[in-house]
Amino acid sequence: MNTSPNLSTTAPARAARAWCERGMVLMELTDGRHIGIPTTKFPRLRDASESDLAKVRVEARGKALRWEEIDEDLLVEGIVAGRFPSG
Repeated sequence: MNTSPNLSTTAPARAARAWCERGMVLMELTDGRHIGIPTTKFPRLRDASESDLAKVRVEARGKALRWEEIDEDLLVEGIVAGRFPSG
């Protein structure tokens, strides 16, 4: 009987909470990790005001971050994997 964990069934990263401060998008993941990414990695966040950045919401049961005022959605799994838009 094989008792080693199957890595292909590892649960995707999910955000427990998210916030922005000093030019960073910060997340606490449900597994306890903390992730920080510069807002400059995302074209719509790069030019957003601190006030608009502060309005980030965790949605889709932790799978996405949403900024309504700047019409931006980011997938948590993509952020954790280091997949950022080019340009």
